[in-house]
Amino acid sequence: MLGRIFSLVLCQSLAAGAGWYGASDGGKLLTTLLMALVGGYVWFVLDALRGLRLLGWLRRGASAEISLSSGLWGEAYERVRRMVRASQRQTVESESRLQDFLAALQASPNGVVLLDWESRIEWFNQTAAEHFGFDARRDMLQHFGNLVRDPGFAAYFAERDYLHDITMPGRNSTSSKPVSLSVHIHPYGEGRSLLLSRDITAVEQAEAMRRDFVANVSHEIRTPLTVLAGFVETLQTLTLEEHERQRYLALMSQQALRMQTLVSDLLTLSRLEGSPLPSSHEWVAMDGLLAQCKQDAGDLSQLMSARSHDLHFEWDTGWELAGSAAELHSAMSNLIGNAIRYTPSQQRIDVCCKCGSDGSMVFRVKDTGPGIAPEHIPRLTERFYRVDRSRSRDTGGTGLGLAIVKHVAQRHGAELVIESVPGKGSTFLIIFPAQRVRSALIKVVAR
Repeated sequence: MLGRIFSLVLCQSLAAGAGWYGASDGGKLLTTLLMALVGGYVWFVLDALRGLRLLGWLRRGASAEISLSSGLWGEAYERVRRMVRASQRQTVESESRLQDFLAALQASPNGVVLLDWESRIEWFNQTAAEHFGFDARRDMLQHFGNLVRDPGFAAYFAERDYLHDITMPGRNSTSSKPVSLSVHIHPYGEGRSLLLSRDITAVEQAEAMRRDFVANVSHEIRTPLTVLAGFVETLQTLTLEEHERQRYLALMSQQALRMQTLVSDLLTLSRLEGSPLPSSHEWVAMDGLLAQCKQDAGDLSQLMSARSHDLHFEWDTGWELAGSAAELHSAMSNLIGNAIRYTPSQQRIDVCCKCGSDGSMVFRVKDTGPGIAPEHIPRLTERFYRVDRSRSRDTGGTGLGLAIVKHVAQRHGAELVIESVPGKGSTFLIIFPAQRVRSALIKVVAR
């Protein structure tokens, strides 16, 4: 402030001095006063111009640098400039944090929708767009209730009781392929809402499979137990002829074996799901494994029918497969056993194991049974799923064989392929990747 007063006084003094020396003797005093007033006026004009420059700079958004030298306006400009730059840095940092926050929400596996106080869409991530079929250019600032018209959600939205979530069908849900979403709204701020959506289709399917599994296990065990209890009661209360007694004991043995097989398959599935993956450094000789499968197939065929099946085995010799011998034998014997159970006696069954040109190994079982309708094929590997329940029980199947095969294939990095034509038989293939296949000669050289 002192500098400002000094500059005003200096300007007036210079103007007054110029008037004193330039005026005549008679009018020196008056001329000096007038020139002092002119000097003060000039100072005020120059000072106002500097103020106007500062005001113009502020009106333009303080974007460019200007020079106001020192003084009051210069100091004001410098302070405002520092405040503006600090504000700009804070704005940039806030924008960066906002973008990081939105990027994190964008990467969320759940759908995220931000709603304003009128329930209009302010922002949503890609997952939410997939869940509800939103388009960023079309649906932004649209009312959420106008775009999602599920009756259950509409009631939930209208009640505004957001202490719990709601389950509703997803955008692409169909009767053959249902999609379920869990939607939960969380109010925040001044009337705003955060809507979270989560695809729970797999969770619901797993829960349904668990319920079906428990129900099926209970049913599968209850049936032979009921038969056994009935036979035991008959043997205890009735006097039977020897041939009748032997017949009842044989049927009891059959039901006991059925339960034993079921429990064995359940334990096998449990072991497969809970144990570490088979090593890729333990090699199984396929010649011995397939020879064992061939022997087992002949025994089962004779046991199933007085007239055995026409079994044909063919495989490339001298190859090894990385994995668990017990698991591989279980999967392959299950496929062969299914073919024997569902193929009439004396009909042909082909078992083949060949190495492809890409180094992969294909194990194939082809039967001439009744075949399988296309709608059943995707569900064949589900536990206890049967195309014909009555016939499956007659053949002694537990409904777990193909589930075991699928697990073994997955644990060995292999693919299970099922091909079938009703009335013409079925073909089951396990395709093992090339990295799990090697020639037995490699082992000899390595030694």
